[in-house]
Amino acid sequence: MLHSLFRILFCLLLGFGLTAHASAQESDASGAEALSQAIEQAAESGVSVLVVDSSGRLLNAPPETGRQEGPSASGAMEQPSALMKAQSRVAAFRAELNSRLEALPYSVFEMQYILRQTSPDGRIMTYVEVLGWSVLFLLIGRWLSVEIYGKRFAKGFVVARIRETPEGYQEKMPFLVFRFLMGIGATIFAMIFAALISYLIFGASGDPSIEFTVTAIYTAYFLARTVSDLWRMVLSPFLAQYRIPVFSDRDAKRLYIWASLLATYDISSTLFATWVGDFGLNYNVYALVYGVLALVGTLGNLLMVLVNGRAISNAIRAGRPPEDCSWLVRFLAVAWAPVLMVYMVFGWLKLAFDLVLEHEVSIPLMAGSYFVLTTILVVYGAINYVIERYFRRSLAVQTSSAAQDAAPEAGGAGADTETAQPDGASLEAEEEEGEEAALPKVKHPIGTYEDLARRVAGILAFVVGAYSLVIVWNPDASWLKTTAAERVVDVTVILFIGYIVYHLFRIWIDSKIDEEVGDVPEAELGDEGGAGGASRLATLLPLFRGAILAVVLVSIVLILLLELGINVSPLFAGAGVVGLAVGFGSQTLVRDIFSGAFFLIDDAFRKGEYIDIGDVKGTVEKISVRSFQLRHHLGALHTIPFGEIKVLTNYSRDWVMMKLPLRVTYDTDVEKVRKLIKKLGQKLMDDPVVGHTFIQPLKSQGVIEMQDSAMIIRVKFMTKPGDQWIVRKRVYQEIRELFAREGVKFAHREVTVRLAPDQEEEVTPKQKEAALGAVQAAIDEDMLEDMGGPGGDDR
Repeated sequence: MLHSLFRILFCLLLGFGLTAHASAQESDASGAEALSQAIEQAAESGVSVLVVDSSGRLLNAPPETGRQEGPSASGAMEQPSALMKAQSRVAAFRAELNSRLEALPYSVFEMQYILRQTSPDGRIMTYVEVLGWSVLFLLIGRWLSVEIYGKRFAKGFVVARIRETPEGYQEKMPFLVFRFLMGIGATIFAMIFAALISYLIFGASGDPSIEFTVTAIYTAYFLARTVSDLWRMVLSPFLAQYRIPVFSDRDAKRLYIWASLLATYDISSTLFATWVGDFGLNYNVYALVYGVLALVGTLGNLLMVLVNGRAISNAIRAGRPPEDCSWLVRFLAVAWAPVLMVYMVFGWLKLAFDLVLEHEVSIPLMAGSYFVLTTILVVYGAINYVIERYFRRSLAVQTSSAAQDAAPEAGGAGADTETAQPDGASLEAEEEEGEEAALPKVKHPIGTYEDLARRVAGILAFVVGAYSLVIVWNPDASWLKTTAAERVVDVTVILFIGYIVYHLFRIWIDSKIDEEVGDVPEAELGDEGGAGGASRLATLLPLFRGAILAVVLVSIVLILLLELGINVSPLFAGAGVVGLAVGFGSQTLVRDIFSGAFFLIDDAFRKGEYIDIGDVKGTVEKISVRSFQLRHHLGALHTIPFGEIKVLTNYSRDWVMMKLPLRVTYDTDVEKVRKLIKKLGQKLMDDPVVGHTFIQPLKSQGVIEMQDSAMIIRVKFMTKPGDQWIVRKRVYQEIRELFAREGVKFAHREVTVRLAPDQEEEVTPKQKEAALGAVQAAIDEDMLEDMGGPGGDDR
């Protein structure tokens, strides 16, 4: 009865309101019609009419001509600043939060009412029972999946694929992915078991709220187990040989436990908050539950970063000390932790603002960070697997072809194995040669195509991660369709392609240079020089490399300028004018460049050859456009412009004749010495260490000079350029031992001072010292006359 009475009163009030509103509209319409008629009559009579409202504002003011559209200066000053807007938002957030907290007790009552209404039996504990039974069945299914699925089915497949020492992504990734898929199978096995047991015990519920609750629980379990298996694949805490990042066993297990537990909590809390929101409960309760659970998860993630920060920084450096890493790696190893912690705190604050102000909540930023990290790891691992598989296959093909080419020569090489064994003298010579090691070469960090591919893989993984982060922050990403964003993308793509092209050319030219100089032995530091230099192509390729890389770099810059809408035609005209000015004003520079070009065209010298240009001599170490550098065998480095060369002597071409003078006494049998030297020459030709360096054997040229105290017998031999110094050491050693055995005596330098018979007893000490000084000067002069150039005496 009371309910019917309320309905009648409500209908009467509604009818009265509609009638009053209609009458007001009719009166307003009639008044407006009368006003318009009066204005039209006044206009026909030539009278101007102004209509003013109660506040004094003109309603029919004619539009002013010439006024600029848009906000005026005063209007711009009236616009609030960014600081004012931020303060307003914080004030609105504080006010909204206070109102929601004040209404929270009523919201809890409303939530209880909704849960009771949606529950099939009118009890709230029904949902708790569903949660408990579902978790229990899933845990039992998990245990059975380990005991039945894991130990009796999957273990055989997984253990059979374990290797003792897998290398690289090619051998590690297939096993890790296979084990990850087997873990997914175990998770599905546990979910199927739990669903079957639940159905057999409780049957089909048929209630949408219960089915939705069970779906949320099973989804949380599946996602948590999948993320845990993914972390297990990345960290490999129990199989150290398959671990890709550099972690110790202790650090890997600790980080795996932290990451798995926090991932389980984050997923469960997010899905629980989603269940609260989708269930239609009170929004205040949803915002409070979601915010508190997210705060606890954020604190846990911050604690994980603090506990595992040092191990992760070491993994970023790949286990190397900071001084051995590039500046970018050192920066990432230091900056990742504070940046990530600030990101976590900001993510929770943004989530809290969105929840309190009832804005649309997208993917939580913490879950988004896991998504970005997973994307980077998957992309980087997949690309590196493809890279290693391709390059290992190419290397296997090259190795097999090289083995086939070397197989026919194996028989011939085996026959000479015994004669190729070095004796004690050769071992001693090798030890003497290895006393001074060559300076280490500094190689480019991107030295091969595989290094370039790995660098590109890292860049692509970073780009994919950045795009994933953009999607997390702004799922719509409408700003990506703007002209500025498209231009930035085009410039980035051009730079990326230019980076790849630049390094492709550089690696190709460097590989050609290595092929040309790979078989040329490097001279020992401190040798007099004269070793055979690099090939002509190896000498010219560095110059071509600089020119080609300059062309590539200039082309990339011009393409970028064109993409940015800059006219590059004036640049070409300016380059012509600058080139003309350089040509007129730098005649010495032009002379050096042209002289160097003709020297290189004439093949006058090559890199690594020993040359003499009159004032300085040394080994050609570096060749540029206008000059080259000579390294003297004592270490001095000379830089000589090409235009300053008048005469150039090259000691590293074709052959070298070495002539050695021997001072013997006058009673020496010259014919005997000739025969001994001839036999020694034949012996040295068969020597395993220096025999292959001879072009002509050691010979005696007989007596070439008669001095006061000795006969000068000269021996000579011809070798390859640069080998004469090693052979000379060996020849001197063998001749000394040979002469000692055969009784041939070396003559020592002597100067005879004769005095008159009547002056022998009158010589004073000062006169004796003067005589000794004259003797020493004569000896030094004879020694200087005997000294020759790098090739010895040419007589």
